[in-house]
Amino acid sequence: MQIPLKITMRHLPQSDALEAKIRSKVAKLDEFYPNVTGCTVAIEEQRRHHLQGHWFNVRVVVHVPKHEIVVNRDHDEDPFVALRDAFDAASRRLEDFARLQRGDVKVHAQPLRGTVARILAGEDYGFIATDDGTEYYFSRENVVHPSFDQLGEGTEVEFIPEPAAEGMQAKRVTASKHHAPA
Repeated sequence: MQIPLKITMRHLPQSDALEAKIRSKVAKLDEFYPNVTGCTVAIEEQRRHHLQGHWFNVRVVVHVPKHEIVVNRDHDEDPFVALRDAFDAASRRLEDFARLQRGDVKVHAQPLRGTVARILAGEDYGFIATDDGTEYYFSRENVVHPSFDQLGEGTEVEFIPEPAAEGMQAKRVTASKHHAPA
C-alpha cells in the first residue's frame, strides 16, 4: 500500500487484539488485489441504553487507483463479527472490481427484433427476417412465448442470435410486446 493503514476506534477502549485482526484482514486484501493504495478502517461502538446492549459499526474504505470501495456493517454484541462481515463484503466488492478491470464480466447478448417470415408447421421450424434482410432459423424448441403453434407469418418477435452449425439461429423467441400473435 502506498498510503499507510488508518485505524480509528470510537467510543471503545483501545484493543490490541482488534487492531491486530484489522491489520491481518487488510493484509489479505492487499494479497488478493496488489493495487490497493490505501485503507481506512473505523470501528465505533454506538451509544445505547445500558439495558439494550452494545452495537458496533465498522466502516472500511479501500482505496484503489481512481476508485474507492466503501463498506459499512453493523452488529450487536461483537465487534469482531462486525469486522469479519465488513471485510468479507469488502473482499467481494474488490473481487468484482478486479473482474471488471480484467474484462471478465459476462456481457449478455442483446435481443434483436424481426418478423416471422415463414413457418413450416409440419416440420416444426421457421425463419425470422430482420430489417436488414438477414434470416434466422428457429425451431419449436426455441420459442418461449407464445407457443410455436400460435406464431404466424408477420408476427413481430424478439430473439437472441446464436451461431449454429448451419449459420445463425434464433434462440429464446418471444412475440414482441407491441404486437399480438397472429
